[in-house]
Amino acid sequence: MEAIDLTKALKKYFGFDQFKGNQREIIEHILAGQDTFVLMPTGGGKSLCYQLPALLMPGTAVIISPLIALMKNQVDSVRGFCEEDAVAHFLNSSLSRPKLEEVKQDMRSGKTKLLYVAPESLHKPENMELLREVPISFYAVDEAHCISEWGHDFRPEYRRIRNVVSEIAPRPIMALTATATPKVQHDIMKNLGIESAVIFQSSFNRPNLLYQIRPKTIDVDREIVRYILANPKKSGIVYCMRRTQVETFAQVLQANGIKALPYHAGLETKERMENQDAFIEERVEVIVATIAFGMGIDKPDVRYVIHYDMPKSLEGYYQETGRAGRDGGEGVCIAYYDPNELEKLERFTKGKSVADQEIARVLLRETADYAETTLCRRSFLLNYFGEHYERENCGCCDNCLVPKNKVEAKELLLNLLEVVSTLKEKFNADYVITILLGNTNSDVESFHHEELDCFGVGRDTEESTWTTVIRQALITGYLTKDVENYGLLKITPAGKKYMKKPTSFKITESEEDAEEGAPSGQNGGAGESTDPVLYSIMKDLRKKVGQQNGVPPYVIFQDASLEAMATLYPITMEELQNIPGVGAGKAARYGQKFLDVIRRHVEENDIERPADMRVRTLPNKSKLKVSIIQQIDRKVALDDIAIALGLDFDVLISEVEAIVYSGTRININYFIEEIVDEERIEDIYEYFKNSTTDDINEALSCLGNDYSEEEVRLVRIKFLSELAN
Repeated sequence: MEAIDLTKALKKYFGFDQFKGNQREIIEHILAGQDTFVLMPTGGGKSLCYQLPALLMPGTAVIISPLIALMKNQVDSVRGFCEEDAVAHFLNSSLSRPKLEEVKQDMRSGKTKLLYVAPESLHKPENMELLREVPISFYAVDEAHCISEWGHDFRPEYRRIRNVVSEIAPRPIMALTATATPKVQHDIMKNLGIESAVIFQSSFNRPNLLYQIRPKTIDVDREIVRYILANPKKSGIVYCMRRTQVETFAQVLQANGIKALPYHAGLETKERMENQDAFIEERVEVIVATIAFGMGIDKPDVRYVIHYDMPKSLEGYYQETGRAGRDGGEGVCIAYYDPNELEKLERFTKGKSVADQEIARVLLRETADYAETTLCRRSFLLNYFGEHYERENCGCCDNCLVPKNKVEAKELLLNLLEVVSTLKEKFNADYVITILLGNTNSDVESFHHEELDCFGVGRDTEESTWTTVIRQALITGYLTKDVENYGLLKITPAGKKYMKKPTSFKITESEEDAEEGAPSGQNGGAGESTDPVLYSIMKDLRKKVGQQNGVPPYVIFQDASLEAMATLYPITMEELQNIPGVGAGKAARYGQKFLDVIRRHVEENDIERPADMRVRTLPNKSKLKVSIIQQIDRKVALDDIAIALGLDFDVLISEVEAIVYSGTRININYFIEEIVDEERIEDIYEYFKNSTTDDINEALSCLGNDYSEEEVRLVRIKFLSELAN
């Protein structure tokens, strides 16, 4: 191939005067016909790395891409740089027959320089035959992390790519991804057969992004609405784990005058594409989405990414936060964290193979560690991807903006390294902490590790502190995790050197200290912004009303509802029904006495009520809740309802609990009596009747191991519905 002036070509096709980062070297490498691995964060310019050489090389470049939406976006983008639409096409099931014939003709005539194809479509015999008819310049595997089971978006079809392209015509391969730990990187290269490829790795650091983790309380809807309203005319993405949550929260935003639309794989293709286009074209401000949205979507000015739920892996989190601030401007990344939700996600893996369960568990543990750490979040993230961050304080994450106190932990680190060494580096962090604390279990006893001299050497230190020591040791490079073997802790050369010649090693104070001031809903007390006098008055009133009605106080209103009332001061029935956990029935039955107390307190103390009450919630009986109630009225088994609505059974129980807590009476006796013995029902029912709390963990502790969480929750629903509503 003749020498090409890449700078002129860059200016001609893309209008840029210079390349970004290592784009030039990557392009030169593929032009020379060599396999290439590109690891570049979102916004770094990955697409140009294959688009420009595809335009310059003879033949057609085959771009293997995971999403139809991504293909359309990329094709439109390339066509915008060129004079003819024929220069780029995509090949997938959405094409009509006339359009498909047009694509084939353009390819055979040599007009098409880039062909985007999904991995599911690549191996179809008719498509393989078409690709054999045309000269191929190279293959580009975009979002290559989908190859790895350790990646955050594993797709089995990606693992067939190497065999298929070998059958079509062996040509150079370029693998591209924005997120890949060393383990995932190895998986990608091995599976594609490009172990000898040159690796071009850009820094994962996105200095313009601000990372924040917030506790997920009952008021998370209100918090997000307030944030969006305080940032008008800015584009943002809210990620939710479940499709139903996407639909519901999009409606919450719309109810508060925010231009928002949902996006998830369950929508009709036409609606999904229209919603995506509306966001890109700025006809709406916010898209509420599952992870189906965002891969490769070229919108540079997303100003905030909010995670309603924490993702299942740190790779997923990094990929999704990477949608923010791709133009180098403002990018705020807020995630709401509830440790119980990650525990539920782990339980949902029980039906998978042991290997898959272990992988999911390790990935969820890493996510929890990130959410709970008091260390610099940027440093934590970069360390996860194998990159060392030099600065101690990034100045752009919640932990660095409000630094925690540091304490000397040299002796703790030495004890930790000693235990890891004694265990011959064959165990993960949880097991190492078990040995440090001197706890016994079946594994410890089977290995006879309770006989080790170091067993219990750290029993005087809190478990949370040991977790912090391990995190800090990983970040400072004294330990490393063997992710391929489920997170086994290994001592690095620096760690071995430290054992011989220890120096000062400081850690942030344990999260236990911070928990004393946990936000409302986390520790059973009123939150910082809650009016403590009013909260106390309403707790006394709740107790009195409970006695008058012959039910425990929590049956009247939950603590979180009282906290919200003591923060927002509702004085009308309409405002009261905007309080979380207060439905129309509960408001009508118990609300007036509480409203009278609040109104009197506001008047006597000359309190200016917050504008927060203007944040509107959806009617308590949303479309999903109405559907559940209707099916329960028809006595449809709850597990069948879950299947029909596409919900996990645990999620359905949570929805039913929300229905009864908000004051709606339902009858699930027909289902409970089928699966729970009558005596057990009576025992659980009697427990709640005499208990001062509805906490499930306390109930399980009091009732004993013979009772499952599922049956206790079901009987609690029966109890609340019959006595409270």
